[in-house]
Amino acid sequence: MPIEVKPLVKRLRLGSAPAIGPKSYEGDLDGRPVVATVTGMGTALATAGTERLLEAREIAHVVVVGITGGVENDTTIGTLVMPESVVNSHTDEVFTPAPLGDHQTRGILWTTDVILSGAGHLDGLREKGVIGLDMETAAIAKVCETRGIPWSVFRVISDRPDDEVDEAVFKLSNQDGTPNPANIARYMVTHPGRLPAMARMGKNVKLATERAAVAAIAACRAATSP
Repeated sequence: MPIEVKPLVKRLRLGSAPAIGPKSYEGDLDGRPVVATVTGMGTALATAGTERLLEAREIAHVVVVGITGGVENDTTIGTLVMPESVVNSHTDEVFTPAPLGDHQTRGILWTTDVILSGAGHLDGLREKGVIGLDMETAAIAKVCETRGIPWSVFRVISDRPDDEVDEAVFKLSNQDGTPNPANIARYMVTHPGRLPAMARMGKNVKLATERAAVAAIAACRAATSP
């Protein structure tokens, strides 16, 4: 989403790169060229966005940066998730990120186009070793591995089951990750009691995007240092 790329653009002082695609940026990290792009939400847009990026530039390493949903309520908001593997829930394909930085990896990141909630779904995922939910990483990983390009992922917990992120909350954003004003207005009218929780969730998302960007930049910097 645009909110996920914003901290990267700001910290690396990236400039607009419309030739690469919409909501794309380029610049450098310690003298090495960097390109950042927003794919949009879901596996289909993630696939298309990654293919567009790799066709527009010669990329040495793809880094997925953004937020992830938690599968339990104990993990602190803002916790960095560095999975050992990423699973496409629809195809059961398993992908392994390339090491980047000195972070310890653990658990599974579960990629799905479906909003998962409820004790039944989440209990089953936890038993599998799932520690986070997202909607793009497995799709990005498949494009990269098909082309022989290493990839890594830095995602940070932005919400947990108690935050009740359901289909109505998901539709507050368009598929490209931009806000949907009509749905936001409708939600505010029909769920007035949820407004404080939504404001808190917005702050948590901002915190998570910042921490994801910081972690990814630090790891890339360490990997490219002499």
